[in-house]
Amino acid sequence: MEKPASHPKIATPRTGLLIINLGTPEAPTYGAVRKYLAEFLGDPRVIETPRALWLPILYGPILTFRPARSAKAYAKVWNREKNESPLTTITRSQAEKLAEKYGDNVLVDWAYTYGTPSLKEKLQAMKEAGCNRIVLFALFPQYSATSTAAAYDKAFKALAELRWQPAVRTVPAYYDNADYIAALASSVQTDLDQLSWKPVKLLASYHSIPKAYWDKGDPYPCHCMKTSRLLSEKLGLNSGYLETSFQSRVGPAEWVGPYTDNKVEELVESGVTKLAVLSPAFASDCLESLEEINMELRETFLKAGGTHFHFIPCLNDSDVGMTMLKSVADQELQGWV
Repeated sequence: MEKPASHPKIATPRTGLLIINLGTPEAPTYGAVRKYLAEFLGDPRVIETPRALWLPILYGPILTFRPARSAKAYAKVWNREKNESPLTTITRSQAEKLAEKYGDNVLVDWAYTYGTPSLKEKLQAMKEAGCNRIVLFALFPQYSATSTAAAYDKAFKALAELRWQPAVRTVPAYYDNADYIAALASSVQTDLDQLSWKPVKLLASYHSIPKAYWDKGDPYPCHCMKTSRLLSEKLGLNSGYLETSFQSRVGPAEWVGPYTDNKVEELVESGVTKLAVLSPAFASDCLESLEEINMELRETFLKAGGTHFHFIPCLNDSDVGMTMLKSVADQELQGWV
């Protein structure tokens, strides 16, 4: 049936898949990092301290001194060829490869919780492209209010501004998904098989959260522990060969531990001189994995007396990683595609 001449132009209905990563500064400079940190650390999901107490601290000492240090760290891992962070390079590639896998069936795009491209602009673009059904896929394997919930909060806030909203589904955390564990195990085994030496220990280092958040009910540490346990079982490792620790703590408050930097020193003291480390909390390599683990932690381990250190990359846009991401997304696309 033809539409009447007066009918407004409406795009052909489509289903969209929007993958979401944390975010990154647009440049490894003081100004760009300060802008990013202001948005990131200003989110109540990330810092739960009452605004009246937190904002003077944030816009005082933190945003005065921390951007310079962080900018130097970003500069160490910056993709100079494309003039962007590795996180942007990888996340874009993940979206492009998912788009290839889905073809015309699904419109795939990507956005950041903080920074550019924003969730607001990408959701608006998808709606204008005809997406009346959108699956939001936060790429964090383990759920935390500071990451997964923060991403979906931002998305729902953007959707609240639309007069004609699409139907929306969200992908849950996939920390114990069989395909995720299998992909992780395959990646780890393939990487370790290429080494000319055998690690005495394997360490899974996850981004930490304040212990107070866990005490209030955030399941993130439990999800991390289960990922490690399932990974160890999938790889058929002896009990105790794979250990778990937590990195990136900030400030004087107690964070979920054991702390990664302390853990590697303890391992050296116990006789571990050969160590391999992975970061299962990240779907894409980023500042925390590339600089904090592969550079800073490597230095800590070697200075403590270790002799061999190996960093195992995240799944990124590898074949096993992309097959896994599609499998996870497919579960929420059922009935729509």
